[in-house]
Amino acid sequence: MIIKLLIDGGDMKPGPAIAQQLGPMGVNIGKVISSINSATKDFKGVKVPVELDINEKTKDFTVKTFSPPTSELLKKEFNIEKGSNDHKNLKIGNASIEDVIKITKIKYPNMLEKNFKNAVKSVLGTCASIGILVENENPNELIKEVVAGKFDNEINKQISETSPEKRNKINDYFNQIKSVQDAKAETAKKVAEAAEAAKAAEAAAPAAEAGTPAAAGKTAATTTAAPAVKPGAKKEAKKEAKKKTKKK
Repeated sequence: MIIKLLIDGGDMKPGPAIAQQLGPMGVNIGKVISSINSATKDFKGVKVPVELDINEKTKDFTVKTFSPPTSELLKKEFNIEKGSNDHKNLKIGNASIEDVIKITKIKYPNMLEKNFKNAVKSVLGTCASIGILVENENPNELIKEVVAGKFDNEINKQISETSPEKRNKINDYFNQIKSVQDAKAETAKKVAEAAEAAKAAEAAAPAAEAGTPAAAGKTAATTTAAPAVKPGAKKEAKKEAKKKTKKK
């Protein structure tokens, strides 16, 4: 029986899904997990496709691992959490051709490409799709250079180590790109906040206007109220009343 899994490299844990598949067959789940983790320990932090071939009679099994998806390998290589959601405008990394060759060497045994150069072109295509520059360029443009033979020496020799000097230049270039991207993002954020504030003010304006007549009416009512009685006016009125009584 063949069971296909996608697990966290070197960190598979027991769970209901695997228990439901292996439990009824009487296979030692702990032993399976230990074997899978051992086989995928070099891919920690990456999703790895695994195939279990189980003999239901003997309960024996074999573990076959496949290289993780190219995008996962690239993200691990550059310590990137996720790919760009706008790969044309937002770049998340800058690789060397040697980095691409390194990833290709890992993937090649499981790839459909018949020669290594075509496999390199496939990895470059994945770089483009998740927003990673290669050699300071759009990877799709670099594919044309690969076809033209610009990197034949590195590809044919499968050179996968980037010199410190080249790495520094590649990193410096990306830091410049990132600074520009961050500045644009900050400007866009401020514009969005200003637009939101203007929208809120516009929504509040009708309510303020509706309250103005009432306020005016209240002021008018206060103005037309009866004048206050002067101090001592009541005593004077009583005296006048007494005088009139005596005369009668």
